[in-house]
Amino acid sequence: MEDSPVVALIGARQVGKTTLAREIAQRHLRAHLFDLESSADVARLGDPLLALSHLEGLVVLDEVQRRPDLFPTLRVLADRHPSPARFLVLGSASPDLLRQSAESLAGRIAHYELPPLSLAETGAAQVHDLWLRGGFPASFTARTDAASYRWRRDFVRTFLERDIAQLGINIPPTTLERFWNMLAHYHAQVWNGSELGRAFGVSHHAVRRYLEALEATFMVRVLKPWSANLGKRQVRSPKIYLRDSGLLHRLLDIADPEQLERHPKVGASWEGFIIENAIRALGAEDRQCYFWGAHSGAEIDLLVRQAGRLRALEVKRTSSPTITRSMRTAVADLKIESLDVIHAGGETFPLGPGIRAVAAARMLEDLA
Repeated sequence: MEDSPVVALIGARQVGKTTLAREIAQRHLRAHLFDLESSADVARLGDPLLALSHLEGLVVLDEVQRRPDLFPTLRVLADRHPSPARFLVLGSASPDLLRQSAESLAGRIAHYELPPLSLAETGAAQVHDLWLRGGFPASFTARTDAASYRWRRDFVRTFLERDIAQLGINIPPTTLERFWNMLAHYHAQVWNGSELGRAFGVSHHAVRRYLEALEATFMVRVLKPWSANLGKRQVRSPKIYLRDSGLLHRLLDIADPEQLERHPKVGASWEGFIIENAIRALGAEDRQCYFWGAHSGAEIDLLVRQAGRLRALEVKRTSSPTITRSMRTAVADLKIESLDVIHAGGETFPLGPGIRAVAAARMLEDLA
């Protein structure tokens, strides 16, 4: 906010954007808040240039995706020198979906994504609660597991019936609900649009549009494949993860720890949960994150390219990980200097040359 006249605070619905914005506003001597879901505030912005041009200090515009026509006005206001105000705009869609902001405010806007709670915020002692309930604050802090599950059930319903339409995504709620539920069963698998299209009776182009809608609203992570110059066939399609483990468990009808441990997707769920937290721990951007796989079976769950260095991470739902043939092949083929195997045990220890086992509970300290 010190460097850019306009900052977009983006993230999923109910992730805490408004709470954070109000805390930031309290630190300013003059702050003006507009909620674009409030009819009164919408009326105040009937002539946005007139309403905003005289304000000083911090101006917060919540749910800005409901009024994309505001972005040209923000461009005019951001170009004033000296500028009497800074603008914090909150949105529940990705910058790609908010194309108007990119076109109107190029060079004037910075984006900050607020993700759900992570282990860095809850503490490693809460790892199992965070895994089961997910990182949405109201779900994580619910009084009981049952109350958390009910909150996530209501969130999914509201998201499908109201939020999707308000974001301008023209997909019937029942269609997207079926697709989202089906995608939960494909969690941590390589994307196969043709297979999903056949299941729906539509083209692979249509299911790709459904996937893009969930990705743009921060529900899904599409992990790109890493391509190396090797003399073997490599996987070229992305892997798909539901970004919040709590919503994954809701879509899989998993309500408590016992059901989670017995479910056939427990390993895939753990993999996605650890990958999300590892990305946060490494401070990696989405564009820096990949997976790698060869048709021979060798694979790496997460590759992070930062400052010219390639970091490799494998995820295992075990307390006693061992070096596998797949790991050795990947390290040799990709010329990886070090490989971290994130596991469910409590200790970090070396497994072999360049390979170590990292306890999930110590991931924040040991991956730094």
